[in-house]
Amino acid sequence: MAEPEQNPKPTGRRIKFAGYSVPVPGSKPVRILMGIALVIGAILGFLPILGLWMAPLGLLILSIDLGVVRRFRRRVEVWWGRRQAARRAAKAAAASK
Repeated sequence: MAEPEQNPKPTGRRIKFAGYSVPVPGSKPVRILMGIALVIGAILGFLPILGLWMAPLGLLILSIDLGVVRRFRRRVEVWWGRRQAARRAAKAAAASK
């Protein structure tokens, strides 16, 4: 008998944003605690290493499990996509003149 194929890469949770894919913990409570810790850490942004970069990352992680944050993230993604499309269209129109 043939052995079933094994998937060499684990299929865990991943965040996909702006062309990047990053693995996150599989446990829901761990993801929520990590997201909250990152958002709270952003408040301490004046300290070295901690900073404002932590807030968007924390919200991104929280968007996996919390619908309110997920809807906000989706709105931002749609807004950003439309903005980029408008910029590309403006550049193409300027280049064709």
